[in-house]
Amino acid sequence: MSQHFVLIHGAWHGGWCWDGVIRELENAGHTAVAPTLPGNNPDDDLASVTFADYLDAIAAVLEQQQEPVILVGHSSAGFLLQAVAPRAAKKIAHLVFHNAFILPNGASQLDMFLPEVAQILIDAAMTVATPHGSIASPHKNVPILEDLIRNALMKDDSTEVQNALLSRLVPQPFVLFNTKVNTNDFLALNIPRTVLFCKDDRSLPPGTFLKMAQSLGTYELIECPGGHETLFIAPKIIADALTKITINPTFHAIG
Repeated sequence: MSQHFVLIHGAWHGGWCWDGVIRELENAGHTAVAPTLPGNNPDDDLASVTFADYLDAIAAVLEQQQEPVILVGHSSAGFLLQAVAPRAAKKIAHLVFHNAFILPNGASQLDMFLPEVAQILIDAAMTVATPHGSIASPHKNVPILEDLIRNALMKDDSTEVQNALLSRLVPQPFVLFNTKVNTNDFLALNIPRTVLFCKDDRSLPPGTFLKMAQSLGTYELIECPGGHETLFIAPKIIADALTKITINPTFHAIG
C-alpha cells in the first residue's frame, strides 16, 4: 500500500537531508515531501525567526496535503511535531519520532541536554566571533558547532562523511533550543505514533531518547542500526524502517 510522508528536519539541517530517504521511498512506491523550515535556507533572515514560524510552516505544508500523511520528525523536530499536531490533527494519519527530542509540558530542548552541553549552546548563541575576538550577538543564533557534530552526532562516521554533512549545515536560530513548549494538547490526541530509533546514536547518553519517548504513552518501537545522521549517511535504512510502520489506528505496541 502506497503511503505519503511529510519529513521534518532538525537543527542546522534543511529539507535536503531527507533527499536520499525520499529517493528510496519513491523506489518502494511511496511519495514524500521534506520542507526546509524558516531560518534554515542559506539566505534566510535568521534574526526574524520565531518558534511560531516553525509551527506555521509545518501546519501550512500539512494543509496542502490531499489526504492524512505520515508525519516524521528527526531530532529537534520531535517536539515540533508535538506542538503542531493539535493544529493539524485531521491531516496526520501517523506520527513518527526518529531519534527525536520529545518534551514534557513546559520544557525546552535545552532542558534535555546535559548541563555542560546546554551551556555550550547558550554561549554560542550569545556571542559571535570576529577577527578581534568574540562580541555579544545581537541575533542569538547558534553557529555550526563543528566539535559537537563530529564528536557527538557523527562520532563513529568517517571524516569524509562528516565533512559532507558539515558543508550543508547552516546556523540555527536559538529559539528552537530555548523555547518552552506546550505539549499538553498533544497528549489528548488519538493519533498512532511510532518511535524509529537508530541504536548506535551517541549524541545523548545511552537510553535518553527512549526515556524521553515514555511521555508518548503507548507507541510502536522500530529499531535499526546507525547513528544520529543515518538519514543522510545510509538513507535506505531509514526508508526501509519507515515502510515497516504499522498504519493502524487501533494498534499500539507498548514502548
